[in-house]
Amino acid sequence: MDQHDAILSRLLTLHPKRIDLSLGRIERLLAALDHPERKLPPIIHVAGTNGKGSTIAFLRAMLEASGACVHVYTSPHLLKFNERIRLGAVGGGKLIDDTKLTEALERCEKANRGEAITFFEVTTAAAFLLFSESPADWLLLETGLGGRYDATNVIEGPIATIITSISLDHPEFLGETIDKISYEKAGIFKRGVPAIIGFQTEQAIKVLEREAYRMRAPLFVAGQSFYVREENGRLVFEDEQGLLDLPLPRLAGRHQYENAASAIAALRAVAPDLPTKAIENGLTQAEWPARLQRLLRGKIIELAPENAEVWLDGGHNEDGGRVLAQAMAEFHDRAPRQLVLICGAQTTKDVRALLKHFAGLARIVVAAPVEGEHKSWPPDEIASLARAEGIPVAYSAPSIERALEILSKEHFDHPPRILIAGSLYLAATVLSINGSNID
Repeated sequence: MDQHDAILSRLLTLHPKRIDLSLGRIERLLAALDHPERKLPPIIHVAGTNGKGSTIAFLRAMLEASGACVHVYTSPHLLKFNERIRLGAVGGGKLIDDTKLTEALERCEKANRGEAITFFEVTTAAAFLLFSESPADWLLLETGLGGRYDATNVIEGPIATIITSISLDHPEFLGETIDKISYEKAGIFKRGVPAIIGFQTEQAIKVLEREAYRMRAPLFVAGQSFYVREENGRLVFEDEQGLLDLPLPRLAGRHQYENAASAIAALRAVAPDLPTKAIENGLTQAEWPARLQRLLRGKIIELAPENAEVWLDGGHNEDGGRVLAQAMAEFHDRAPRQLVLICGAQTTKDVRALLKHFAGLARIVVAAPVEGEHKSWPPDEIASLARAEGIPVAYSAPSIERALEILSKEHFDHPPRILIAGSLYLAATVLSINGSNID
């Protein structure tokens, strides 16, 4: 075990719960570290249920295309913890290296003095420490869970906040209604700080607008303050400043138009001098693994049916299922192929809500377990739910490899389109099997 892995393992034991939303513990630790959260570059703080990471990927790509130095904090990671912390550098940032990460974690562990603190809280403190000691022009900061009591919300003065699409997820922590979840996400709004509200249901917008008005935050609301559409193979963005005729995003799926629009709206609000060329380049250069990522080589492709088209996504809730099904339908309209869904999910997720969007779209579902410490839906139960939702052919498999072997023996008139989805942890397993790297 590497030194930083050993420290991370110890930090997991400092609190009996994996998640315990509160700000008191991290505020105590940051005070012991001489408040690194007060020594950060201008911050864009991003919360939401779906699309946070993709929106940050667009923001980073656009800002870096302008020559800016950009720190980034996201979670969870897929293959290695280092993915959560990206230190800005001229010409493009780099994921934190093991040596710097180990040093920061050791300093936080020492300052904490063995007191109760969650893993996310102490590692967020380590990220703030690293960011505070490395110059940059911007920090893009993603909440871990919720907003109001998320550890990242100890920051006092972001330059902007963004709320991406909100849907039902983590009800055990955030509440069982869109109203309650929206209220928790809106907790990142700060007095007088521009609030960008991405594309939402009317129910979510009502709560988010109310909370923004309460904080006297200048509001930029998708569908009211800014608009986006595809026209003649181009992305058209429009706000009160005018119209931008842009290339389509590199990230696949129509939902990425909305994430890109939120990123553009935020930058138009706080960085009005950003060149349009930087926005154009950012759209075509942004990358975000396991979000409608097409796998082109590696072991997964070798195991799949010959010439199959394989896509990977970490979508794991009803709204994630909706946008994935929409993307698969659009892919089919452009280039028809039979769709196969390989699905695995944690028991905390409503897998049936995800599956229902694939009725009439997927020809086959193969259910597989989510590996690791996270309790997985039994594949047999997922297969049964798929059949109940009207997908007539549903198998179960003990692993991703076995799921692909089952499909390789299936008869297809033409090479199929395979979507692997249902969990970021399942996506991480796929990338690991495939020998993929994230940098």
